[in-house]
Amino acid sequence: MSSVTTLPYGRPLTRADLETMPDDGHRYELIDGVLIVSPAPRPVHQRVVANLLVALRAARPGPEFEVLTSPLDVVLADDTVLQPDVLVARAADFTDRDLSAAPLLAVEVLSASTRRVDQLLKPSRLEAAGCPAYWTVDPDVPALWVRELRDGCYADIAYVEGKETFHATTPFPVAIAPAELLAP
Repeated sequence: MSSVTTLPYGRPLTRADLETMPDDGHRYELIDGVLIVSPAPRPVHQRVVANLLVALRAARPGPEFEVLTSPLDVVLADDTVLQPDVLVARAADFTDRDLSAAPLLAVEVLSASTRRVDQLLKPSRLEAAGCPAYWTVDPDVPALWVRELRDGCYADIAYVEGKETFHATTPFPVAIAPAELLAP
């Protein structure tokens, strides 16, 4: 028997409302009290996520950094709870159930259903929260777009395609070539 989730009417949603969402394979996030529901991603999306996880974990300088994938709540405010595809954060910033501070790096892998949210809304909220770096990977090109905080605002740092390599310094040194993220 399936259950029906009833959402409150006439007010922004909160983290407490988000906790009532069903465990049905969709990703549920809040941005300024608005519910964002995303379907399960394509295999190419998950391949990019897995390869990024491996590359970032191999490069991390020590256990003071955590490299994790979604689903994992990043609580920026009571009405804004995001789930970046991949994130790097200080281990000390995690609670037993979520990340209660902005990550050091948030990465989104673009999908048709999430492209606008991943390119506009999420970076805006993460920028305001002080997330030092935001990467967007487009597996269809393949390309990597890198933004980093400069004087409180995201600045475009790099855009690389195919076999071009981006040499990151934030949150730690790592080299990423978008084409390599597609490798099976």
